[in-house]
Amino acid sequence: MQYNTQKKKLILPEYGRNIQNMVDHCVSIKDPEERKRCAYTIIDIMGNMFPHLRDVNNFKHILWDHLAIMSDFKLDIDYPYEVIKKEDLYSAPGHLDYSRPTMRYRHYGKILEQMVKIAADMEEGEPREQLIRMLLAQMKRSYSQWNKEVDDEKIFQDLKEISNGKIDMNSSHYTIPEVKMNGNNRDKFKNIKYQRRK
Repeated sequence: MQYNTQKKKLILPEYGRNIQNMVDHCVSIKDPEERKRCAYTIIDIMGNMFPHLRDVNNFKHILWDHLAIMSDFKLDIDYPYEVIKKEDLYSAPGHLDYSRPTMRYRHYGKILEQMVKIAADMEEGEPREQLIRMLLAQMKRSYSQWNKEVDDEKIFQDLKEISNGKIDMNSSHYTIPEVKMNGNNRDKFKNIKYQRRK
């Protein structure tokens, strides 16, 4: 008796050895028309194995790619889709450039800086004042996460710099509400007692 571990390694194990044997047989067929009919039959069987994936976009295209891969790209037929090439399958992906946004103050975050610029360009009025008050509260919250002592004047100065001088406020104009902090993650887990499993 021959064990599966002694047999040829499956290229795509999810389809099983019977499908792989069908693909190997299809590659060996001499007549082009019969070989093509055999390939389409194998595709139908492969599709029936995973009926829940039929709603996936390009499902048939994926099956034809898998057929080409399982045949080790030796199946000589006119594919209905452009299948993946062997060199593309085994080549390393290209370099992916990550966006590295420039921020003056990383602890406030990029989105808050963008919102400050929106507030700076708004017309004078209650909506602008309300947005600025919300931004100051958020800035104080972010600032207190990274600093033990919160300096409101520093936050006002940061707001002025981020807005390029368009929003100029200080403690005589406005008082930033106190922010309740639960502590950082280290403080959260410092007093937890762990029980050993029995």
